Amino acid sequence: MKALIWQGKKDIRYETVPDPVIEHPRDAIIKVSTCAICGSDLHLFDGFMPGMESGDVMGHEFMGEVVEVGRENSALKKGDRIVVPFTITCGECDQCRRGNFSVCERSNRNKDVADKLFGHTTAGLFGYTHLTGGYPGGQAEYVRIPFADKTHIKIPDGLTDEQVLFLGDIFPTGWQAAVQCDIEPTDTVAIWGAGPVGQMAIRSAVLLGAKQVIAIDWVPERLEMARAGGATVINFKDESVVERLRDLTQGKGPEKCIDAVGMESHATRSIDAMYDRAKQAVMLETDRPHVLREMIYVCRPAGTLSVPGVYGGLIDKIPFGASMNKGLTWRMGQTHVNRWSGDLLNRIQEGQIDPSFVITHTVPLSEGAGMYETFRDKKDGCIKVVLKP
Repeated sequence: MKALIWQGKKDIRYETVPDPVIEHPRDAIIKVSTCAICGSDLHLFDGFMPGMESGDVMGHEFMGEVVEVGRENSALKKGDRIVVPFTITCGECDQCRRGNFSVCERSNRNKDVADKLFGHTTAGLFGYTHLTGGYPGGQAEYVRIPFADKTHIKIPDGLTDEQVLFLGDIFPTGWQAAVQCDIEPTDTVAIWGAGPVGQMAIRSAVLLGAKQVIAIDWVPERLEMARAGGATVINFKDESVVERLRDLTQGKGPEKCIDAVGMESHATRSIDAMYDRAKQAVMLETDRPHVLREMIYVCRPAGTLSVPGVYGGLIDKIPFGASMNKGLTWRMGQTHVNRWSGDLLNRIQEGQIDPSFVITHTVPLSEGAGMYETFRDKKDGCIKVVLKP
């Protein structure tokens, strides 16, 4: 079969790889109908995440038709149409029973490595590093789904791929980011980053009843999409985020702050951003945490910081004293996709939201390698790329 594979930093290729096969009785094989490039994939493309190996199949946002089922998998049958969550879940361990699916205790087949790095393993992930299992991803013609009897979302008739594809990652990620804020009707929610996850967080905060939602970015197309979703926008290249947030909150600061940027903050004019880039260049720091610092500074005392943005390693100069003395609550983590999927699927069916609004580019999988740079550099108004095998 054909797939997009990682061959090194900034080197994604469309090549032939072995077809997947059933390896465990709970497995399933799907024929991919639609997949996407996620912002998290760019961390692999740019070489910021450790544990990648030449030939790894990329992608963790995908869906398709079941074409083969393991003998112990009674939850699926051939012909079923499913979205696949990016987090692989056994459904049986203590964390899965608690609904903490992104920290499943059994699905990371490289558990010993993750235990040493993180203290405890987290879930296996599709198309990500070998720290999370090294499972082949979904930017391919076919994919093996481990623990497929639990790691799936069945899709009813009448919904297009584009409407439901993002149930596997960015829609529940934005939703969880907003839910973690415990939004009250009087709250201002400020969201750093108006990429795909930020866009979903904006609409989630609106659906959850925030009084005011503010989106912070610099790309015109993203800001316009955020405005269309109900947000007041701040272009950080044209105005001071700190001063504008003070104006919009009568000097009190936003009660809830969401970091939908993560490790590759693109702030350019601040001293701390230049400091981060210099330390990163000489491998003294892995991530660029400008957004975290700014959120701590502007957040209203006793407020909440929600962090769906991915961080991969070590960060520096975090004003933790300010966070402690202001009494800020931190909530973060990879997404517990299956905790939210039923509710979000119902919201799509009821017409509350159509996640396909975020798609700007649809191309064949064979052209996917070139789209990584287009997506990363925001060329041609690119916000979200969908690929068709």
